Amino acid sequence: MAKVKHTTGGERAGGNVEDLISELTAIRAEMIAAVQESAQVLKSIHPQHRKSARNLLQYLTLRRRDLRPIQSRLAELGLSSLGRSEAHALATIDAVLSTLHKIAQREWSPPDEDVSELEFRHGQDLLREHTVAMLGEFPRKRNVHIMVTMPSEAATDYSLVADLLKSGMNCMRINCAHDAAEAWLAMIEHLRRAMKATGRDCKVMMDLAGPKLRTGPVQPGPAVIKYKPQRDDFGLVVSPARVWMATEKFCQSSPSPAHACIAVDPEWLAGIRIGDKVRFTDARGARRSLKAVDKTEEGCWLEGRKSAYIANDTVFYHRLEENPDKMRSSRGQVSGKEAPIHLSVGDLLIVRSDMQPGRPATVDSSGKILTPAAIGCTLGVTLRNVKIGEMIWFDDGRIGGVVEAIKSKCLHVRIRHAPLTGGKLRGDKGINLPDSELKLPALTEKDSQDLDFIARQADLVGLSFANNAADVRMLREQLNKFGEKQPGLVLKIETRAGFRNLPAMLLEAMSGRCCGVMIARGDLAVESGFERLAEVQEEILWLCEAAHVPVIWATQVLETLAKRGAPTRAEITDAAMAHRAECVMLNKGPYIIHAVRMLDDILKRMQSHQFKKQSMLRQLGLAYASPVGD
Repeated sequence: MAKVKHTTGGERAGGNVEDLISELTAIRAEMIAAVQESAQVLKSIHPQHRKSARNLLQYLTLRRRDLRPIQSRLAELGLSSLGRSEAHALATIDAVLSTLHKIAQREWSPPDEDVSELEFRHGQDLLREHTVAMLGEFPRKRNVHIMVTMPSEAATDYSLVADLLKSGMNCMRINCAHDAAEAWLAMIEHLRRAMKATGRDCKVMMDLAGPKLRTGPVQPGPAVIKYKPQRDDFGLVVSPARVWMATEKFCQSSPSPAHACIAVDPEWLAGIRIGDKVRFTDARGARRSLKAVDKTEEGCWLEGRKSAYIANDTVFYHRLEENPDKMRSSRGQVSGKEAPIHLSVGDLLIVRSDMQPGRPATVDSSGKILTPAAIGCTLGVTLRNVKIGEMIWFDDGRIGGVVEAIKSKCLHVRIRHAPLTGGKLRGDKGINLPDSELKLPALTEKDSQDLDFIARQADLVGLSFANNAADVRMLREQLNKFGEKQPGLVLKIETRAGFRNLPAMLLEAMSGRCCGVMIARGDLAVESGFERLAEVQEEILWLCEAAHVPVIWATQVLETLAKRGAPTRAEITDAAMAHRAECVMLNKGPYIIHAVRMLDDILKRMQSHQFKKQSMLRQLGLAYASPVGD
């Protein structure tokens, strides 16, 4: 009977060590070769980013392998499993190889010609330097900056901007898809005034609108508006309805929230005084009255304690104070609200390449569809690149379908995803075609015009819908005409193509002095699939850390808090996870100041717990609790 040979732990470890040395040496050689093969590309990289670009190339080479078997064997030996090598890829390999050689009782040091340029600490230092260059000095007690998207009110409300700055805002974000240059300048001037008053610094980032594909307008519904007062459980009026009456010029939007906006004759309006009553008969034939409570140069505020339906040409009467027997009248004008298109799973939707107003489906008395619903879109020329069988999503993924046919430059879309009770599709909502190669231009004519303003006023410019290195190059060429004062470049990753081409786009962006990346999770979730978003944002964080490029974690951070005043539990966890980025972006909302304060608090708390993927093991108060029950 043959004897079984027993292998000792030392012998097993020895064999394992030699195999690991061989495998890691081969990986190291590939990492060195990747840099040598990219020598021409590296020449175009800005000197401040050249070491970082080499590290990115080496990290990409390292990650082309499935490292999981190697990681397990390294962990068994109590060595680094390469899981935190992003900022210093070659230095990590060299450190592990050095230790393995010592275990094998052999001397080893990397050849002089390819010795690692980045020591462990140096990689982190470069990321910090690049973060300061892009976002400014680190705030007190936290290493993560806070960016806030400006609402339109920031152009007229200095106190809002000042309060945001005091609460912890480190970067003001202005979206060039909204408002205009006059409003943008007012926002920036408010910020500069607040910075001077508080002594705090704050950067300005402006996003180019980009070639966003959106739904066209939808036919308006009946020109009737309803207002009603707020009542308690017993039906008693708690708060009267507020009605804004103004001339047509000032009636499009009220100075503050209103239950109804009504356009009236300017001469008639001029005769109304505070305390006067305005009487009318509403669309149902009900007699109603409103009391004037405030008046400005633009219009008049009135309050009503009963519900009313106001139609176009409703006649309003006002009794003259100097002649009570005489009544003055004016016909009111109201705009019909946009009537959304209702869509359910199985419905057919025609997507046209023009901007004709959309319309709902028409049905006969039995409910049979006579003509399907239809809607237009911006950038209709791009629809020619769409193919049958490709997915199309509307309104941040709330409604989705598949292209069933293409006829007369129109897409026939069969709805596959919609809320259980049906979805409402409105105008000016985003359209995503994740399977299609749309070949959209990186910069629109509007973007090129906006760049002149951005270069003069902003510190950073965001490239929306960046898809490939050519897009980045196009913007860099436009920025170069502004010389040394050109703003830093932020790549907004929000499409499948942008994610897929991120390494090449990073290298192109690193040819400039200052660059960063925004994980724009809104469109990115729709494009990549919600189930893949967590994985995709992880990979973006890893690649950017390898390039020592700052990351902005954006979209829906504490959104429920900013909009409704109270966060969800999941939002708190998401905000804490955002600490792994260099900056976190908050969107606008009525409670945005509260959201900034809470985010500031969360980031400060996480400061001592987490750095990138690494858990920081500070003294744990819970460890003092007795593990034995009473």
